[in-house]
Amino acid sequence: MTVPDVQHVARLLEDAARTRTPLSPRAELPDLDLTEAYAVQRVLVGNRESLGDPRVGVKLGFTSTAKMRQMGVDDVIVGVLTARMRVREGGRIDRSRLIHPRVEPEIAFRLSRDLDPADPRADLVSALDAVAPAVELIDSRFSGFAFDLPRVVADNTSAAAFAVGHWVPLDARLWAHLANAAVTLSIAGRPVAFGSTAAILGDPRRIGAALLGIAAEQSIPLRAGDVVLAGAATEAFPVGTGHVEARVAGLGRVALTITGTRDDGERT
Repeated sequence: MTVPDVQHVARLLEDAARTRTPLSPRAELPDLDLTEAYAVQRVLVGNRESLGDPRVGVKLGFTSTAKMRQMGVDDVIVGVLTARMRVREGGRIDRSRLIHPRVEPEIAFRLSRDLDPADPRADLVSALDAVAPAVELIDSRFSGFAFDLPRVVADNTSAAAFAVGHWVPLDARLWAHLANAAVTLSIAGRPVAFGSTAAILGDPRRIGAALLGIAAEQSIPLRAGDVVLAGAATEAFPVGTGHVEARVAGLGRVALTITGTRDDGERT
């Protein structure tokens, strides 16, 4: 793809998000490879930053077998989080901002120092200083959440919003606990999913190699203070409006409320 082509795909995705009109992936976007998809993602993030919405972290996608099976993909991907995606713990997000959101429980890590992903000596796990329960809202800009791997990468991994709970200092004892900590997702006061942090690559500590490899290949910066969403511990669940809560045993809870008019349909 040429630079104008990359800019064109980025504009289509931005327009879809702005108008809440999902794209038909085959009809409206050219075929992409992963290198081109990450180029589109960089343009999307750069445009957000130019409008005063700085990056605040990264997220891994498709780190669990359940999520891969749900979406029909088979590889880990990386997206970028920006400041306006963040919802304070217990805060609210307006449903009118979204097309067809889904929610998933996660754990979030905090990066204590800058890392150069291209440095073979870089060790992401040793650079993480805290962990917290998290909940993420994903909102694909494609109709029916139908996409292939390059298209979801180009769409910045369907990133829409996230909330992080109370940070807990990360030590060896807590790392051992996170190898298999129970996770519960509730919507409108009703538990809808039970899982384990073990679903995240089999062990959340494996995010280091996964994230550094992709970040090095795609020139994704990793900076002190970044939030690192490690990936979903369960499949993602459609959500209209109401209270959403994720609990991680030994870490605590995090919640947000989706407000506005319930709208489970899509504009086409």
